[in-house]
Amino acid sequence: MLIGYARVSTGLQNLDMQTGALTQYGCTKIFHDEMSGTKKQRPGLEEALTYARQGDTIVVWRLDRLGRNMQDLIQIVNNLNEQGIGFHSLQENLTMDRGNATGQLIFHLFAAFAEFERNLIQERSATGRVAAKARGRLGGRPEKFESKDIEMMKSLIESGTPIKDIAEKWGVSRTTIYRYLEKKDDELKKDNI
Repeated sequence: MLIGYARVSTGLQNLDMQTGALTQYGCTKIFHDEMSGTKKQRPGLEEALTYARQGDTIVVWRLDRLGRNMQDLIQIVNNLNEQGIGFHSLQENLTMDRGNATGQLIFHLFAAFAEFERNLIQERSATGRVAAKARGRLGGRPEKFESKDIEMMKSLIESGTPIKDIAEKWGVSRTTIYRYLEKKDDELKKDNI
């Protein structure tokens, strides 16, 4: 039996392409996860591995969909091999026959290339963030309050208004009020240095 496993890193990405390719290849059962591959606990993968029996083959769209890193990928495929379960990656057109030296060599090479590609993406992302920061773009969520809002909050607190009431007035949690007030105090301390 061919058992598919698909994974996307975020909810913004779509599983359709992977599940379509797995179905077209002949997978009769497909498991999936919508989470980063760096997470150790991936329920869909765990279900697929538990569901597979000796003689079955686990099929993925690409090697990097299966393992968190090269070591994890090798460990998963070795465990499959020990249980008599096959492994196939569609994009690399790689069927693992771990019973021979050539299959092992090919597996290690493709796993290394998959990890290399992932590292390149991370490096490019980091470089992009640095370049954006140099241009004055800091990313993240925009500030919720302007300075005048924070000053008004401080005045209300000084006049004895409970934080709970202030938070309700602005429609935020008390923690948010405290965080903005603390941030404002830190900025004032830096300006006075």
